[in-house]
Amino acid sequence: MAREAPTLYPTLRYRDAPAAIEFLKRAFGFTEVAVIANEDGTIAHAELSLGPSVLMLGSDRDDELLGRRAGTGWLYAAVDDADAVCERARAGGAEIVAAPYDTDYGSRDFTARDLEGNVWHLGTYRVSAEVLAGAPGTAAD
Repeated sequence: MAREAPTLYPTLRYRDAPAAIEFLKRAFGFTEVAVIANEDGTIAHAELSLGPSVLMLGSDRDDELLGRRAGTGWLYAAVDDADAVCERARAGGAEIVAAPYDTDYGSRDFTARDLEGNVWHLGTYRVSAEVLAGAPGTAAD
């Protein structure tokens, strides 16, 4: 069965998007999918993957509709080994806000802040296939 493309794409802006791309790859293990740079070196649009998920990002800029948004994100990413990813994040320059801990719902999580202040919660929690199978808007409909 072919895997569906993601339908939710979290998006962040960074004052220094090129540095953020390198940080996210180094600290959390993201992979570059696409990077579209402007002539001045800022990033018009980038896509980074973490497993089957995609994060979009770009350089912060004045935006008539959205304003400036650098450093105001808050995301959760599922990983297989929170302790190993935490060590990678620490070595990659992330500020560890909360060291790995066990949650009351069975996940192993930690919290980190990236180089521009976005808060990243990473842990082993994943929505179960049974829950997804019954969710509105899924293939089970």
